[in-house]
Amino acid sequence: MARRTLGVLGGMGPAATTAFLARVQALTGAARDADHIRMLVDINPQVPDRQRAADAAEAVLGQMAMRLRDAGAQVLAMPCNTAHALTGSIRKVGLPFIDMIEETTAVATSAGAKKVGVLATPGGEALYTRALQARGAKIERLTGADRQAIMGCINAVKAGDTGEAPRAEMRRLAAALVGAGAEVVIAGCTEVPLLLESGDVSVPLVDSAEVLAAACVKACV
Repeated sequence: MARRTLGVLGGMGPAATTAFLARVQALTGAARDADHIRMLVDINPQVPDRQRAADAAEAVLGQMAMRLRDAGAQVLAMPCNTAHALTGSIRKVGLPFIDMIEETTAVATSAGAKKVGVLATPGGEALYTRALQARGAKIERLTGADRQAIMGCINAVKAGDTGEAPRAEMRRLAAALVGAGAEVVIAGCTEVPLLLESGDVSVPLVDSAEVLAAACVKACV
């Protein structure tokens, strides 16, 4: 059976997108070049702010999806959690769209966890709140100054800083969620796993980018 071509709406941000592409490649069982998935990728860092300019961002995402479809993409994916609030224009192009939020929530709750911590932007957190509630689970959120602290970590990655300072801060934030009762922690922003690894957290860490990459391989191979 022929592999399907994956179209990736990326650039939000660029480092997270390139890490996602590497995950897709690593998760594909292949013995030669031809065994891998063909990917058409639009790395567009000029997508307007997904939280402050939602309408403009959704319009641009729709244009990106159309270009990918017209170039030959058969399945679409977007390695940005926050932007999943703006998928209406993407879905209108008529291609299967792999929903990162739904896929990640399914994995996080698959072992019966009822309290799930989420490391995400405010927009991503809102999406996970609804998705987790639909599955009968409760979200554990960062509170107080920690809500600004995670944005500082995310912005550090976007600025090219993946050093020990933001890594230590992300470990602290994950520990805060565990201390609040989280049985699982979702890395619900694609910058988070660039600072945080599974061994840094005392409960299972569900990497949304890894989950999406695995779903893309399943859909395309």
